Amino acid sequence: MPGARSMPGARSVPAARIAAMGQARLPAPRGLGCSVLVLLLLLGGSGSPGTTPPPRAPWAEEQGAVPERGPWGRVRYEAVKKHLGAVGALSKQYWQYLACRVWQEGCEEEEKRQEEREASPMPGWGFPLVGQDYLEILSTWYCSFGKCCETGDCRIINNITGLEADFSGQLHGQHLAKEVVVRAVQGFLQSPRPRKALVLSFHGWSGTGKNFVARMMASHLYRDGLRSDCVRVFVSLLHFPHHNYVDSYKAQLQRQIGETLQRCRQALLIFDEAEKLHSSLLDAIKPFMAQHSSKGQADQQRAIFLFLSNLGGNTINEVALDFWRAGRAREEISLELLEQRLRLELQEAAENSYAHSQLLRENLIDFVVPFLPLEYHHVKLCARDAFLARGLPYTEATLDQVAQMMVFVPKEEKLFSAQGCKSVPQRINYFLP
Repeated sequence: MPGARSMPGARSVPAARIAAMGQARLPAPRGLGCSVLVLLLLLGGSGSPGTTPPPRAPWAEEQGAVPERGPWGRVRYEAVKKHLGAVGALSKQYWQYLACRVWQEGCEEEEKRQEEREASPMPGWGFPLVGQDYLEILSTWYCSFGKCCETGDCRIINNITGLEADFSGQLHGQHLAKEVVVRAVQGFLQSPRPRKALVLSFHGWSGTGKNFVARMMASHLYRDGLRSDCVRVFVSLLHFPHHNYVDSYKAQLQRQIGETLQRCRQALLIFDEAEKLHSSLLDAIKPFMAQHSSKGQADQQRAIFLFLSNLGGNTINEVALDFWRAGRAREEISLELLEQRLRLELQEAAENSYAHSQLLRENLIDFVVPFLPLEYHHVKLCARDAFLARGLPYTEATLDQVAQMMVFVPKEEKLFSAQGCKSVPQRINYFLP
């Protein structure tokens, strides 16, 4: 790369300009700016393919003149020559590693070399750790500014640690949802070839956190969150409002899901107000969730389906109320107890397509996730989060005022917020200066 040595401010070169410079050299590059920056920082412009070799001294070997300055002159020359050869070889290794990471070209050779390096008993045959770390960091840095591949897979982050941390700090009163979602998603993503899509069905009253968890999953699995090309959100009454057009909806839905799975090896598909989905639409979704018939299909259809529904909310609340009346903590409520009660209620639900769909009858739903009703102190925590999110000051008295504006049921106990935390962000507007 001519002139690479004369660019001490390599970090200030815009990524877009670097990528444009590289497009003239390689067909359809993905993340070329990353590779150029890596070479500038790690290689100093030497040893990479297509670059000009470092200038030699006037006494270089093509002139056949090696100065004889005593017995150590040739030793120094041979040492320098050996050093330059080692740098060139290392640079070539870095380039091959980078080409595999960014363009996914030559990965088989790179994997074979890596196995040989790991199997070698001699120390020093692998990449220097700091160099490999630079490659990973800079690849991630470049991808944070633009798409580094056409499919969107490069922008999948799968930050399960961050998801679990945010659940602990921001999802209030939902010990079952925290445990089930993290365990299910982590196990699914760690499976090399899952046999079917992961299907989670969220149930509970409005405002208990079902949409909140879905958004949080999107933000921690994909760099772009809900805006990712690999995330699709369908709201029943918004996207499929008229039953007269259900055949058209069915064809569109199948096409959109198929295109998303083809474009992304990992997709997240969210269906809000699932209880209002027409039975024909549920039939259209079913083939994408069933067990895969081939290895190739399994690789392409790594998908997570989320169904959000208010069905079963009353059953969940009755169990929570019984525990409270018995003086037992809500954290003692087990998933087995609630899931069994929920499945029974769904099977007995009258004239509901989702409850009587083949999703339940054929056990395509992996986990029925209950969301418990929220109590007074949970609403206060939601109010605190709303103030913090907007950078506004608050006091305990202010949080109490926000919570007292909510409606609590049942009429006698006034234990559970009828709207959960759904309207809390709007309520704090009353307390703005």
